[in-house]
Amino acid sequence: MDRSMFLSLALASLLIGVVSARDWNILNQLKGLGSSSSSKDVVVSSVLSTNLKRYCESWRFNVEVHNIRNFDVVPQECVSYVEKYMTSSQYEDDVERAVDEVTLHFGSMCCSKTKCDGMDAWIFDVDDTLLSTIPYHKNNGFFGGEKLNSTKFEGWIKKRKAPPVPHMVKLYHEIRERGVKIFLVSSRKEYLRSATVDNLIQAGYYGWSNLILRGLEDEQKKVKQYKSEKRTWLISLGYRVWGVMGDQWSSFTGCPLPKRTFKLPNSIYYVA
Repeated sequence: MDRSMFLSLALASLLIGVVSARDWNILNQLKGLGSSSSSKDVVVSSVLSTNLKRYCESWRFNVEVHNIRNFDVVPQECVSYVEKYMTSSQYEDDVERAVDEVTLHFGSMCCSKTKCDGMDAWIFDVDDTLLSTIPYHKNNGFFGGEKLNSTKFEGWIKKRKAPPVPHMVKLYHEIRERGVKIFLVSSRKEYLRSATVDNLIQAGYYGWSNLILRGLEDEQKKVKQYKSEKRTWLISLGYRVWGVMGDQWSSFTGCPLPKRTFKLPNSIYYVA
């Protein structure tokens, strides 16, 4: 009886240690698994499943706040988690919250359709800001687990089948109807202009002032430099850039800074 109780307490202590250890790492835990009774396997599996979810949520969160940068691929143990999030109602709710914040921002602006002088501007990115690439990742089973194949991805763009990002068509037209000029600044290449225009219109976007794509002179530049230069150009023309919305930090970094930036969630890939 005493021996049985001792073993039970020892096992409980071991499991508590697994759950609460601050130096927990999923790879170390997986390596440490050995043969055990079926009941212990179930308990340990449950503990690891919970901790894996926390580990991957922590990784995704730190991508979004820009603590984790320049990653080539999503950690393999988190690929399915990223897929689950990016295809979930939670992702759609997070986008909607960002959209609500943009609407509040516009409530503080003095610009309205009757008052605007035509020099108020807003910048949108395209991929995973206006048009969703999630169907591409679904069809190819990537979700960040492999490096993006540019040739294959551009072939998919040519098919013009990207759906709109949830809630973004409504926001786009709310901004446009205020008399604000909309500029689309994308890292897509210039030769994809026709496919991009067609896809945008099919998805419900129209009436932009300019769609800016990367020409040959821009292809060797980092995306953040290219987009910073385009903001500089717009401001040099006299535009007041009220905000920039994108899914990558490279849409915002560099000078000149817009009045506000709004980032949409995307932990599938990182574009510098």
